[in-house]
Amino acid sequence: MSSMCERADEYLALRRGLGFKLGRPGQLVCQFASYCAEVGSDIVTTELALAWARQPRGSRQLWWSYRLAAVRGFARYLHALDIRHEIPPADLLPVGVRRAEPFIYSAAEIAALMTAARALPHPLMSATYETYIGLLAATGMRAGEAIALDRHDLNWSEQVLVVRNAKFGKSREIVLHPTTLEALEEYDSLRSRHIPRPQTPAFFVSTYRTRLNYNNVAFVFHRLTTSSGLTPRSARCRPRLHDLRHTFAVRTLVDWYEAGVDVAERMHLLTTYLGHTQPAYTYWYLSATPELLGLVGQRLELQLGQLP
Repeated sequence: MSSMCERADEYLALRRGLGFKLGRPGQLVCQFASYCAEVGSDIVTTELALAWARQPRGSRQLWWSYRLAAVRGFARYLHALDIRHEIPPADLLPVGVRRAEPFIYSAAEIAALMTAARALPHPLMSATYETYIGLLAATGMRAGEAIALDRHDLNWSEQVLVVRNAKFGKSREIVLHPTTLEALEEYDSLRSRHIPRPQTPAFFVSTYRTRLNYNNVAFVFHRLTTSSGLTPRSARCRPRLHDLRHTFAVRTLVDWYEAGVDVAERMHLLTTYLGHTQPAYTYWYLSATPELLGLVGQRLELQLGQLP
């Protein structure tokens, strides 16, 4: 192993020890370290980082910028150890921050996705994806958190699901609605019939008896959005797996407004339930849907009408 690859391993171990997952960025850092070894350089230069980041040719600058950002963090770490390492300037390969517009699913659209999942060819596969999508919609869990669930993370008697070592190494408990618990129990029973001696502790399993893989899940989900008739609402608003989490957050606020409760007072509960460290991160998931704006407007009119 080259010295640069060793430094990359040390850097990633340090960052992950601080709670950062560094999935794709970690892969890119290792690829860059291997690239440095191939060209015979044990020093990071801006020119070298830029040449690597602009691969493959013809890719969008957004992707190049993402690759360079991964290198920049690594270079900053190396520069602290040896000032010969250059940190690529932040204004190289600039891209405007363009947030994708969340696709807020209606109840009918979520039902259509689950119906499409039931049409998948293998009975275990269809049950897995139907239950997986239903769990994300009912709890607002991150897609990766549901994939990482193990069978012992379900406390059936307490109706609680435990999310372990989530973002930033945090763990939390999620209280489940009785209907959600019932659906999970049905899937647990079906999975046990198909795989009586599982080789993985994973709750959701593939037809290969392994834990689900995120890339495969995203691919199947895209197929389900197509087969269920879901289409993009705009160039920036396409049905994504992660948007089920956005939908849960918005739906929760709508339910609170309809119930007439103090939404501001309850926001910390939603923050905790979603696994955020502060409310600012929760607000990122809230979209001004017509339904939500209408309820907010009604609440505002009532408050203004009570003013002297």
